[in-house]
Amino acid sequence: MDHHSGRALQQFRNEVGVRFQLYNSLFTSLPFHRIEKTGILLSLLSSNCEDGFRRKLSPAAIISDFFDKHTTYHSQEERNDLLFRFVQYIERQVVLFDALEDAAFRSVHDLNGVGTLKHLESEVIRNKKDEPLADKLKDFSVRLVLTAHPTQFYPGPVLGIINDLAKALADNNTNLVNTYLQQLGKTPFFKKKKPTPYDEAVSLIWYLENVFYPAAGRIISSLKSQFPDAMYAGNPVIRMGFWPGGDRDGNPYVNSEITLQVANALRGGIIKCYYMDVRKLRRRLTFEGVDVLLQELEQKLYSNLFIPGFKTNLSREEMLNTLVQVREIIVYQHNGLFLHMVDNLINKIGVFGLHFASLDIRQDSSVHGLFYRELAAAGLLPEAFISADEPERIRLLGTLTLLETEPDFADPVLQDTLRTVRAIRDIQSFNGPDGCNRYIISQCNSAANALEVMGLFLLAGWQKDNIPADIVPLFETIDDLHKAAGVMHILYADPVYRQHLEKRGNQQTIMLGFSDGTKDGGYLMANWSIYKAKEELTRISREFGVRVVFFDGRGGPPSRGGGKTHKFYASMGSTIENKEIQLTIQGQTVSSNFGTIDAAQFNIEQLLNAGISNDLFPNRDATMTGTEEALLQELSEEGFLAYKKLKEHPYLADYLLQVSPLRFYSETNIGSRPAKRGAGSGLSLKDLRAIPFAGSWSQLKQNVTGYYGVGSALQSMEKKGKLLPLQKLYHQSLFFRTLLDNCEMAMMKSFFPLTAYLSEHRQFGELWHMIYDEYELTKQYLFKITGNQELMAGYPVEQASISMREKIVLPLVTIQQYALSRIRELDEQGAPVKIRETFEKLAMRCSFGIINAGRNSA
Repeated sequence: MDHHSGRALQQFRNEVGVRFQLYNSLFTSLPFHRIEKTGILLSLLSSNCEDGFRRKLSPAAIISDFFDKHTTYHSQEERNDLLFRFVQYIERQVVLFDALEDAAFRSVHDLNGVGTLKHLESEVIRNKKDEPLADKLKDFSVRLVLTAHPTQFYPGPVLGIINDLAKALADNNTNLVNTYLQQLGKTPFFKKKKPTPYDEAVSLIWYLENVFYPAAGRIISSLKSQFPDAMYAGNPVIRMGFWPGGDRDGNPYVNSEITLQVANALRGGIIKCYYMDVRKLRRRLTFEGVDVLLQELEQKLYSNLFIPGFKTNLSREEMLNTLVQVREIIVYQHNGLFLHMVDNLINKIGVFGLHFASLDIRQDSSVHGLFYRELAAAGLLPEAFISADEPERIRLLGTLTLLETEPDFADPVLQDTLRTVRAIRDIQSFNGPDGCNRYIISQCNSAANALEVMGLFLLAGWQKDNIPADIVPLFETIDDLHKAAGVMHILYADPVYRQHLEKRGNQQTIMLGFSDGTKDGGYLMANWSIYKAKEELTRISREFGVRVVFFDGRGGPPSRGGGKTHKFYASMGSTIENKEIQLTIQGQTVSSNFGTIDAAQFNIEQLLNAGISNDLFPNRDATMTGTEEALLQELSEEGFLAYKKLKEHPYLADYLLQVSPLRFYSETNIGSRPAKRGAGSGLSLKDLRAIPFAGSWSQLKQNVTGYYGVGSALQSMEKKGKLLPLQKLYHQSLFFRTLLDNCEMAMMKSFFPLTAYLSEHRQFGELWHMIYDEYELTKQYLFKITGNQELMAGYPVEQASISMREKIVLPLVTIQQYALSRIRELDEQGAPVKIRETFEKLAMRCSFGIINAGRNSA
């Protein structure tokens, strides 16, 4: 462990570990129903769990033993009541831990160390790279897209408390901490009804206003002050994207009306931020000549915010012009007093405009296919649309023009398809061109799927050479990733599409999805397939003179592309285009990596640094040789074979349904989207959305999607005498190292004693052993490759954080497994639904705390 890691770990133990024990004792005085007793009993249950799992007891035996030894509760009702209180108590312990980590962020992380802008600054100056930096910053940017998956498990009021609690903890204000903990005790965590997509949007706009707005201002100001000549006015460097209200794939609750409402909320959110900043400016800039200009700007912002239906023709340019005038007066007449405040606001307007974040539209290609078939069946399009092969279909789509007759579909999703495209026009007129300018096609299996979206714009009245949005194919499954370059070749060669691309600056965005790939092909194959697809897509795009931009659909956990994300970007060699970094931020990654201004600034800087350094200081080892690529290809194929055996196990879907909380996912009121894609009842893995699939494994503490197949693959390679080259590659290739480091993170969050009781189960025993044996095998081979003796040895702070969180959450996962085993018993007995309902509710409630404690588990 290096000096910095050792110091950081010590800081973490003092500021988070020790203080958690200290403040946790305050919980016992919270105004809860018999709270003191709950706190004492919970610590007894924790000890019981640790001891019980050591003695190989089942969760049901541990809970039963606890009630017999430590309580006088005999009725099931009394026992369940206490278990629900434990869940509430642990949820609040997790919040305290979150807030302590947030408060300690500055002392645990080196905010000027490797990967930050300060570090980049010194490297640029030392290597005299000012000019290459200016060149890179002309068009390089990082785009963070906040997505609508079970995004926020904490309701709005709790977010506010965490924020205030972290500040009070940082200031060591014990009185305030105590008050906030009391407020926490009284504030409900559980949402009574499922959030609408609009609710999801509002909870994410909270982050835009309170975190990303100030963090982006700081970063751009810092870049401009250090490299004033490197910043190009037309490129904001940081861009925000937004999916709630725009992403309708598998979510029938999102329609054009919701999309317009969310766009309006985003516009209102950013105007509110500007309004507050202009008011602060007016308190400082009380000088002659400046006050009137600011007063007029404030009045305009006020009218846009508070007068219903009043949208003036406010524009980004007008605001910037006013502030540039203010700036000149201050510089020439008032000695540059408070100039930094004006510049900071100018920088923010450059990033956020009037749109705050660009709203992306996303829909499944099957919806578009059905839309065209229905139009043809209604006689509104040539019949050929129904039977045409792909080349003919592509030709027909390029000939479409304005649809004179409004179609009348029984299916509301189809009825809304054209309205959605028309909504883009309205959004762009109020929020600016960046307000909504991308249409993403999921399950994009062919070039025709991409051109179907172009056809929608033509039917809505746009001309071929004037479509105001990028058409973004999304490739997700292993098969789609292998075919992606072929699809793009056909698109690039199509004259109609090529004309559209030229109007969009010869730039093509392609989205690659990690979650479905992992569900489909396992951890190694998914990550390697995406790497190879990027290489192929870069090659084909360069051939056609198109600049390709990759948009990564990454989730929270490593199995869904999360984990040490910036290291993946730093590891891309010259064979992969690196003009922009675009990725989705979802699950609790929003609150864990971007929950505070410091954390957001640090993590955005890491991404900026990774993307810029890749070009300015190319690492020769980043671009893999043909031999190294062949090695990883072989490793991935071996991993895929092992994963395939698990995936094809006849009881796998039943295992997830019976043993994990999967079947309750759609009832957890976490996200607005259904847990299954189809509406039928019988479950197949294909039906299942990738997010509940990964989430269910994390609740089981088995995290299969983050490592399964890695051990078997490494063992097979050892048998072929190829372990030594892989050991070398681990030390040379940042890509391979990050891949395995992330795998260790998933394993660190696993805990097999929790489900060991299933090892003898008549139906699931074999499956449990398959998973456990693969886990142990993977651990054994990772140690051989890395030379370490424990998981995550290179990340001591994260290792300590995970250990502490897992300890807090142990009673919770035990209660959940107890509830699930009771449900299985009651199912077998054919017990009345009423009795089962309480246990179902208990299993569901545990999900919240487990997910929140995991920080990147969903």
